[in-house]
Amino acid sequence: MTISRTIHVNGKARRAVIEGSETLLDVLRDQFGLTGAKRGCNQGVCGSCTVLIDRKAARSCLFLAALADKSEIVTVEGLATDGKLSPVQQAFVDAGAVQCGFCMPGMVIAATALLAEIAAPNAEDIRAGLAGNLCRCSGYVKVVAAVRRAVASKDVG
Repeated sequence: MTISRTIHVNGKARRAVIEGSETLLDVLRDQFGLTGAKRGCNQGVCGSCTVLIDRKAARSCLFLAALADKSEIVTVEGLATDGKLSPVQQAFVDAGAVQCGFCMPGMVIAATALLAEIAAPNAEDIRAGLAGNLCRCSGYVKVVAAVRRAVASKDVG
């Protein structure tokens, strides 16, 4: 069964034609050209497809696209404002946390959601907030440092 839905992504209403079992990840990548969310495990385990759904981190590979019309979706592409990286994105760059890059969009989204919930997380909070995001490059030390840097930049800026 094919349905048509308007999905609000990164502040814009977009029209999608959706098959009944199609996931939000499929629509974001294939119809909207937003390839920041990656297809990793396709089972909700790796975190590479993480997006914000109504300001909460969620696995887009598990979320049915047909249900997205009532939600506000933000992808990693939508975090930047006027061509300027978000504080979390900039902190990941500055800390050298980006390695191969495959898992980083999901990590950045998870860190963004964490900082929206806990303004000044400690190292344990950061690790817990990122626990659902797997990195095969073993880049967790720099990722935690990046989140700490984002917290510090919020204090200064």
